[in-house]
Amino acid sequence: MMYALEMIIATIGLAIITLVTRSFFMISDKELPMPEWLRRGLKYAPLAALGAVIVPELFMTQGELIHTLKDARLPALAGAVIYYYSRRGILGTILVGMIIYLPLHIGLGW
Repeated sequence: MMYALEMIIATIGLAIITLVTRSFFMISDKELPMPEWLRRGLKYAPLAALGAVIVPELFMTQGELIHTLKDARLPALAGAVIYYYSRRGILGTILVGMIIYLPLHIGLGW
C-alpha cells in the first residue's frame, strides 16, 4: 500500500514540476531581457541536445564503446552522412541510414 502511495505522490509531483517549468515562459506578457550572447547560444541548444542523445547510441553498446567494426550502425551512419552532404535532405538521410542498417542488423545479425 505504501509503495502505491509513493508512486502516486511522485507522479503528481513530477506532473506539477513539468507544468510549472514548461509554462514558466508563458507567464509574462513581455519578452524576458536576455544578453545577445545567450540568445545566440540558445540557437544551438536543440542541436546539442540531439547530439547528446544520438552520439552515445551510435558509438556505445551496454555502456561501453563499440569494440568491433562489425556493427550495423557504423555503415548506416557513413551512408547517411554521405547522403546528407550530397543532397541535404533529412528524409532521404533517414531512409538511406535505415536501408543500410536493417539488412545488416536483421539479415546478418550485426
